[in-house]
Amino acid sequence: MTAGGGTDDDIPLGERKTVTDFCYLLDKSKQLFNGLRDLPQYGQKQWQSYFGRTFDVYTKLWKFQQQHRQILDNRYGLKRWQIGEIASKIGQLYYHYYLRTSETSYLNEAFSFYSAIRQRAYYSQVTKEDRPELVVKKLRYYARYIVVCLLLNKMDIVRDLVKELSDEIEDYTHRFNTEDQLEWNLVLQEVAAFVEVKFSELTIDMFRMLQALEREPINLTSQLGKTGSQEPTEKPSKRENPHKYLLYKPTFSQLYTFLSASFKELPGNSVLLVYLSATGVFPTGRCDYEGPYDFGGVLTNNNRDTGNMDVIQKRSNSFKEMHCLHPGDFFPFTRKPLFLIVDSSNSIAYKNFINLFGQPLVCLLSPTAYPKGLQDQTQRGSLFTLFLYNPLMAFLFMCRLTSMRKGLWDKCQEYLLKIYRDIAHLLTKSRTVDQAFLQFFGDDFLRLLLTRFVLCSASMRLHKMFRETRNYPETYPQLQKEDSVENPIIQNHILELASILDVRNLFLEKTTDDY
Repeated sequence: MTAGGGTDDDIPLGERKTVTDFCYLLDKSKQLFNGLRDLPQYGQKQWQSYFGRTFDVYTKLWKFQQQHRQILDNRYGLKRWQIGEIASKIGQLYYHYYLRTSETSYLNEAFSFYSAIRQRAYYSQVTKEDRPELVVKKLRYYARYIVVCLLLNKMDIVRDLVKELSDEIEDYTHRFNTEDQLEWNLVLQEVAAFVEVKFSELTIDMFRMLQALEREPINLTSQLGKTGSQEPTEKPSKRENPHKYLLYKPTFSQLYTFLSASFKELPGNSVLLVYLSATGVFPTGRCDYEGPYDFGGVLTNNNRDTGNMDVIQKRSNSFKEMHCLHPGDFFPFTRKPLFLIVDSSNSIAYKNFINLFGQPLVCLLSPTAYPKGLQDQTQRGSLFTLFLYNPLMAFLFMCRLTSMRKGLWDKCQEYLLKIYRDIAHLLTKSRTVDQAFLQFFGDDFLRLLLTRFVLCSASMRLHKMFRETRNYPETYPQLQKEDSVENPIIQNHILELASILDVRNLFLEKTTDDY
């Protein structure tokens, strides 16, 4: 018997071969897809050929089911959720290829497939199957689709998806007595936290900022198949592009493994850029000698290996959090150029750095606290990071401006270009600036980060609400204030920008050494 009914003798030979070929491609695709899980998440060489083979099979599978849909419906009993599952797997492939290559064209391809699944309601009949494992496939699809939409800043779609996911989770937990209810509710809570942010960029800003590293993407416009379904493009071609890893609450060992892989694969004349956004870990006591592990750092993961920590900490002041990333943990990686950004309540721990190997090394460090009036609004995102990603939006946020007409926005953006040019000119002409800053100026992206950092620091020093030392960003090595953040030329530019926005009253006319 076939899945669609009838005996094998009743089926014409050609149709029987179609079903057999489809089953072969389906099994092969599952085998290759599952094999991807065994590949290490770090490293760039061993995965490329495997991804290529997987794309090849899924491309054939997708085209095959389009060309033989009627036969597969009648003789195999192909269901819409099975088509959706194939499309979802292709979306996952594109998403993971994006993570490996940093090319947003692949992220857009993932969005196209996920969007097609929703538009064509491939998973709509899953609830009638009375099989919890199929409902889980649907929930996972929603979660992945939401992540892709967040990264592409499609917030209107995200809000709709979150509502749909919430309803699906509620229905799932009511219908089935499952053990993963808390896990799915946690997923929903974390996604909802993203959506609640007034400026969505505050939470996904650095992820999207890193996309500026990308060169022009190759043309991967998808074609429409005969049935109107999205068709996968040919497997992505190999291109050289800056590679990034994105880790959420990693353990120390996981983070160190990825750092080591990045360091090992760093091409010549390149720099390792590390962005840390994490809770601060503060020192528990003082000792006669304070080394790079005695100032605390940032907490990479607080959910694992934490049993009896309170007891241990009370017994010994020398206790150190095992998932804390200390300045000293980066010392081995300073054998090559390192550019470090730390956004944390204990970012200043990284002022206690030592450049042991003489390679270019710069640390950009966030304020450790914000003025009281801004604290509530920065709980779900950092003003410092927003300055690095979108300085004008950060400036508006700092001045409590929630909207502006497009013409004024464009005028301010144009003025920011002038500020960037003058900041770059001051730094390159200064006789006191540390050579590490100038050595990174040769890279367009790092130069942009450095100039935006100076704008951020200078703006905060002029703003009347930012009056404590801990409200200001800092650097390692230290930047001379007179050559950058307190230079009269830069300060006048910031005041002029404030005048354009009619908020000059929020700023001092100049800073002094009294603060």
